[in-house]
Order: sequence, then C-alpha cells, then structure tokens
Amino acid sequence: MVEPAFVLLLFNLGVAASLASILSRIPAFQRMLLREERSLTQRLEMALAFGSIFGAGAAARVFTGAYQAADLTLAGAYLAGLLGGYVTGLVSGILMSLPAMFANELLAMPLYAGIGVLGGLVRDCAPNAEEIWRYSPVFDLLGSWRMLRKRALAPLLGYRILITIGVLFAEVLRLTGQFMFHSRSIFSPIQLDTQPLLPWVGAMFGTSVFCTFVPLKIWNTTRLEKKLSLQQRLIAEARLAALTSQINPHFLFNTLNSVSSLIRIDPDRARAMVYKLSNVLRRAMRNTDNFAPLRDELAFIDDYFAIEVVRFGEKLRFVREIPPDALNVPVPSMVLQPLIENSIKHGLAGKLEGGTIWLRAKLIEPGRLLLVVEDDGEGIPEEKMEDLFGSSSGIGVSNVKERLEVLYGEHYRMTIESRLGQGTRTEIEFPAARVELTGAA
Repeated sequence: MVEPAFVLLLFNLGVAASLASILSRIPAFQRMLLREERSLTQRLEMALAFGSIFGAGAAARVFTGAYQAADLTLAGAYLAGLLGGYVTGLVSGILMSLPAMFANELLAMPLYAGIGVLGGLVRDCAPNAEEIWRYSPVFDLLGSWRMLRKRALAPLLGYRILITIGVLFAEVLRLTGQFMFHSRSIFSPIQLDTQPLLPWVGAMFGTSVFCTFVPLKIWNTTRLEKKLSLQQRLIAEARLAALTSQINPHFLFNTLNSVSSLIRIDPDRARAMVYKLSNVLRRAMRNTDNFAPLRDELAFIDDYFAIEVVRFGEKLRFVREIPPDALNVPVPSMVLQPLIENSIKHGLAGKLEGGTIWLRAKLIEPGRLLLVVEDDGEGIPEEKMEDLFGSSSGIGVSNVKERLEVLYGEHYRMTIESRLGQGTRTEIEFPAARVELTGAA
C-alpha cells in the first residue's frame, strides 16, 4: 500500500512542474527570466511575482485545510533568491509566509525570508550567471570526472553541488524548526512526529531538490527559446541593414559617374543632377526605418527619375497610376528604385526612341498591396532571365527579392515577365501592413 505522505510528495513535484509551465507562458514573467542585471524596482517586481504566486499556494493550503501539495514556499523562496538575489529572495520569502503567519505558523516568516537570502548567497557564488540555469541534481559520473580532470571546469561542478547543498540546508532548517519548536509552528509536507524518521527525511530532501530543479529546467527552456528568437530577429535586422546599405552605394556610384561625364559637356544639367542627388541623399540619411509610406517612396522615385531624365534625356517617360487609398500603406524602404533602375538599364537605355515606365499600385483583399513596374523596352534575354535573381545578375533585383524574404518570409510574391522587343513587367505582392522580423528567413 502506498503511503499517503509519499503520494503528497509526488503531488508536490507535479504542482511544481505545472506551476512552472504556466508561468513560462506569461510574457511578463518571460521578460523577468531574460534579465540578468536588474534594477531595485525590477527586483521588487520579481519578488512580488514570486511572493504572490507561491503565496497563493500556501494560502490554498492554509485556508482550505487541504491541497497541502500546493504549498511550495520553501522551493519558491530559494528560487526567488537564486534567480533574483538577496532583495528578491528576502521580500519573496516574507510575502510567501503571510498566509502561514495568519495560521499561527510563527516560524514561517523568519524561515522563508532566510531561505530567500540563502538563495541570494548561492547566486553570488556562481562562476557565471548561466551556471544557475545549467543546474542539475543528477550527476553524470563520467562527465563529472572529466570536469574534475579539467581544473578550469572543476568550479562549475562544485557550484552545481553547492546549489543542491543550499536546498538541503534549507530543508534542514525547516526540520530543525519542527524539532526545536512545536511541529505546528512551521508547515512541512510530512509531520515527523507522526511519521518514522527514515526514509521520509530522504524523501523530503529529494522532493525539495527536484521542486527546485524542475522549474529551473522548464524556465530555462523558455528562456533559451526567447533568446533564440531574439538572436534570429537581430540576425534578420543585421542582414536587412546590410542589404539596404548595398542599394544606396549602387545608386550613388551610378549617379556620380553620370555627373562626372556631364560636368564638362553640360554643366547646367550636372548642377541639376547634383541638386536632385542631394535631395535623395538627404531623405535617405533621414530615413532609418525599414518601412516608409508609399507616398514617401514615390517622392523618392520622382527625385531618382529626374536624375535619370537628366542623364538620358526627355525620351524617358514615367507614368504613375496610384490610387489614393494606397498612398499611406507602409512599403519596404528603397524597394522601388532598383526595379525602376532595372527597367532603364535593361529595357530603355538601349532604345534610341526611348520609352515609358509605368508604376501601378493596387490594394488587394484581404490586406495586401500589389506593386507593378512595367516598361515597353527591349526586354531581357532568356539566358539572363534564368539568372536574374542570382549573384551574377548584380545587386538590384536579387537584393529586392532577398529583402522581401527577410521582411515577409513566405508571405510575399515577386514575379518578373519579359519579352524581347516588348518590355518587362515586375510584380510584387506583400501584406499591406508592417511586420515584425521574427518570422524572417
């Protein structure tokens, strides 16, 4: 027959795992776990979180007379100190003990406040902050032997043992309180005045250790997931910044080459081009966002096209067909200029009679924007079309495609159709709203 006290200890572990899982899904608690350095206010906020959560378990035990497995005050106070330091551990221990103090368990407040400070002491002994999260009471004998042989790793093994010793010492303090004072002065899952000393002391020690270890492991999993997500976001942002920085020099160098060729033969046009270029660069330097309203991108295109008209003459024509409801839609910054440049370079530059570029926009339900850049130029040869998005095709079109992948993941469409002697049509479709980079490739 299974002893009721043993069942209670098993329930303790189940409650610890369930509570840790619930907390790991709360965004505010996730942010607490990600911080390693905390201000005093943040430490007090963390203490309030631990104190209210674990104190609720103690209150359930005190005021119902049942649900004893819900009381995880010892493990909660130790965890609060271990993760948050002295202040968090002390305040958490005091808050958790309030329900027990109402039940006349007079040792609860000094005991759990002291255990919280003990957790803070153990935290201060950590070789580095990550070692707290790597804690495990189950030692790999072979791995431990290897750590001992490598003297540089020996302190890490010693610290993991120290965390376990801290939990055991906290349990010893609770048992000592039971022996030295009336057993009702402090709650324990097993009242040793009604239970044999062995093997229940060992069972209590093991339960306390694992009630500390299990939440740490669950929270560390959540913490690592959030860190990985953050790292992916930062990588995506860095990748996007690198791609954007490629576009600006590409446009700048072409323009400066044109200016240098015009300075002697047509100074007025050179001055006009420099003026337009200064407008473009001023706006580019002022814009630090990955997105801009479509109306701003159109203003940028107007300046850019004015530069190209100075370069190629009035044979270039630009037609905009933009509905008013699309003007305020956020679009990726500098996404249109490479497409316009592509139409000029591959389609119209070689035509003696020039040609026209059409820029169209259309809001598509539900909540998507379609941009179309079309020209009536010479078109792109089939062999070049096959490598249009490859590295050998240049920065422009492949860069735009890669930026769209970074920003929208799989939620975009980009197609290019071209016929020799008839022109090229490029379509881009993407969500008509800003997106986060968390889903970026």
